[in-house]
Parts: sequence; C-alpha cells; structure tokens
Amino acid sequence: MSETGLPETSLRSRTTMITLCLATIAAGLLLRRFGMGLSLPFGIVKYGGSLLWGTMVYLLLAVIAPRRPASWLAILAALIALGVELSRLYHTPWLDAFRLTTPGALLLGRVFSLWNLVAYGAGIALGSGIDRLIGRVRSPEVLGP
Repeated sequence: MSETGLPETSLRSRTTMITLCLATIAAGLLLRRFGMGLSLPFGIVKYGGSLLWGTMVYLLLAVIAPRRPASWLAILAALIALGVELSRLYHTPWLDAFRLTTPGALLLGRVFSLWNLVAYGAGIALGSGIDRLIGRVRSPEVLGP
C-alpha cells in the first residue's frame, strides 16, 4: 500500500474518474428530466438527484486530486456538500435569481433540507465505494500474476 491508501500500482486513472463523473451527471440529468414520467417514486426522483450530486462531487475531487486517499476525498466532499446546503440559508437577490435558473438549481439547489445532507452522504459513500472497488480490481493482488 502507498501512503495514499491505494495500492502502489493503482493510482486513480483520471480518464476513468472523468468517465464515471460524466456518467453520474448524465444519470442525474436523466433522473431529473424523466424520473417522474417513468413513474419512479417521488423520493427516488427528489433524493436520487442529491445522491448522484454527492457522488459527482466525490468523483470530481478524485479527478482533481488522484493521489489523495479515499477517506480524504470523502471528508472534503462532505464539507463541500455541507457548505452548499448551508448556503441555501443565505439569501440575496442575485443569488436567489441564480438559484431560479436551471444551472443554479442543479449546482446550488433552492431550499435547505437535512434530508439532502443524508442523500449527499450516501452519494459520497457510493463514490468512495466505487473508487475503492476500482482500486481493488486494478490491484495485482486481486488480479494475480
């Protein structure tokens, strides 16, 4: 094991992390656009997007800091998610106007919710789990000689 907590030979591939991040963004946009039309339960549509947002934040951090351990990325992602959620309690005309746009709603959201924090946490855990799984699959200890 390296000091990053990942096996020496399996530092994150930025290409893999970018691909996963783009797939996560696409899944979130599809869920937001078509989730209700597919008769998915409201909770899945509402909080599934938050879960995927948390996953995306983790994966973006993995792209930016590929040598950092998963635990470090998860803590930073949680702090970012907490900051974004708490920012919903702050209101100014320009910020509220931005939140009413599609990019503003997707990036910052509109209304503070403790349930969103739970969903972000689940998404960050999902991203970290995927990251660790990829690290194991790429490890020669798992693949053998």
